[in-house]
Amino acid sequence: MTSTDQADNAVAATTPSAHRRRLGVPAVTLMIIAASAPLTVLAGGVTTTFAVTGVTGVPLSFLILGVTLAIFAVGYAAMSRFVTNAGAFYSYVARGISRPAGVGVSIVALVSYNAMQIGVYGLFGFQVSSLLNAKFGWDVPWWVPILVCIALIAVLGVNRVDLSAKVLGVLVALEFVVVIVYDVAAFIVAPEGVSAEALSPSSLFVTGIGAVFAFGIAAFMGFESAAIYGEESKDPKRTVARATYTAVGIIALFYALSSWAMTVGSGPSKVIADATKQGPDLIFTFLSTNVGVVVSDIAQLLFVTSLFASLVSFHNAVARYFFSLGREGVLPRWLSRVRASSGAPWAGSVTQTALAVVVIAVFAIASVGWVPPEGAPAALFPVLTLFSWLTNSGAMGLVLLMAVVSVAVIGFFRRDQHGVGVWQRLVAPVVSGVALLVVFVLILVNFNVLLTSNPTAPATATTFILPAVVIVPGILGIVWGAILKRRNPRVYAQIGHGTEETGAPELVPED
Repeated sequence: MTSTDQADNAVAATTPSAHRRRLGVPAVTLMIIAASAPLTVLAGGVTTTFAVTGVTGVPLSFLILGVTLAIFAVGYAAMSRFVTNAGAFYSYVARGISRPAGVGVSIVALVSYNAMQIGVYGLFGFQVSSLLNAKFGWDVPWWVPILVCIALIAVLGVNRVDLSAKVLGVLVALEFVVVIVYDVAAFIVAPEGVSAEALSPSSLFVTGIGAVFAFGIAAFMGFESAAIYGEESKDPKRTVARATYTAVGIIALFYALSSWAMTVGSGPSKVIADATKQGPDLIFTFLSTNVGVVVSDIAQLLFVTSLFASLVSFHNAVARYFFSLGREGVLPRWLSRVRASSGAPWAGSVTQTALAVVVIAVFAIASVGWVPPEGAPAALFPVLTLFSWLTNSGAMGLVLLMAVVSVAVIGFFRRDQHGVGVWQRLVAPVVSGVALLVVFVLILVNFNVLLTSNPTAPATATTFILPAVVIVPGILGIVWGAILKRRNPRVYAQIGHGTEETGAPELVPED
């Protein structure tokens, strides 16, 4: 260990973490909901699901997924009372299964969250570029607004986390207002009457159900945020559980209601055709026609801020994973550095920002000379590649992680029940683990549909490469964990334990 490392650790050992505990249940709940970006899910995800699958039972799918994740949250929240670590899934698996498995999960989580965050930039760049062109006639390349957005998120990422929470709170509140206006108008217009057809099992349990669940699970992808912010919560033992249950309930009910409103607003017999023809514009066109052009314009602007909110949330999650793994020595220790003034993990934040810039640069170069699929405009490049490829890959990885965490909960309480009942420590994790594994298999089976938005399109190289990009690093992580056991027993012993153990490296302030 160098003298610098010794000095850092000396400072870390005396650095209190209490000043980081700024977040209550509402703030953490907003972090979870913001990651799913309500307006983005409805305008982008739900319309795409209708168009690609041809299944009208999307509203029911949100309720089923909500119940599944609520059951998952039973064991997950129970374990959160005994494990508080910014690494969340990583630390849960390390403590519940094995340290090498924890390292493998940490790498999958890093890849998945980075993929989700960077992939959303593709939709953001396309939407801002299109909006500037439509409203002002400015021909701005899609990657320009992305770089501006990266810079803004970089500033938020190295400042106090409750600053991000306040920004997200305003944006999410405005999104909810717009979507509620759309919902009310849809039920009022109702060209075919207020039909509950989309909520019937016969509308969902048909060919294409796998793709519906695959799209739908992405709406819950901020799910881990509660545990990620455990070390920055005012009362981790209560905040994590309450925020998780609250967010899952809100997301499931709100998206089920709003997607049902979409079927009513277009009419059950026309919603598939409307979604296929208009895509995200389905909502904005409806608002313009039935509510007012001004409301439609505001909704389009909030669609952009919705994406921004999602980007901030995922950025914060990635930064905290880097921090946790750096603190424990699984990755270079400099990643554990935080700002003394705010407690924000600035090293992890900057690293995520750098990765985003590199990936965007690669895709920007690749867009030159790109030949779009038949019938698609060239402007859709960032949506059909960057957004579709990376976000679906990330969602697949995170579903796999949740299935593994279900097993970890069982393993953790098998060693010591901690006074937890059999429903929390065994039954609920088994049920959720099986259900999530089924969803994961369905995503793999439907992966080509998710990439191409075309059920009849032949499989391409990306159909196999992208899942491998998520899964293979996890296998390598397991191997790295085994190597650490042999080469560095001290680091190995600390895996998954964060600051909970005596002598654990704590927060390392910036120099």
